[in-house]
Amino acid sequence: MPGGRRRGRMTREVAEEIAAKAMLFLAEDGERLGRFLGETGLDPASLRARMGEADTLLAVLGYLMTDESALLAFAANAGLDPDDLSQAEAALGGGSAWEST
Repeated sequence: MPGGRRRGRMTREVAEEIAAKAMLFLAEDGERLGRFLGETGLDPASLRARMGEADTLLAVLGYLMTDESALLAFAANAGLDPDDLSQAEAALGGGSAWEST
């Protein structure tokens, strides 16, 4: 989804792409990934095993939505508007699913 904000409703496919990019963004920085794992209660092995699952994708997006500096860094890095993450979260089922992961 180059070029940032999309007009209209975001598709699930695009939302999954954004979440996958967000996961890679977290994984690129050990400290950031460690904070994510600590917040979600996941360990590296379970994260790898559940990477494509909807609740894991929501956990990634939900986590970024709670960390403004990481959210802004990811959005800038990915060429997205920060609001695209909230739209992606809504397209995947929305809410704070990461709190129950």
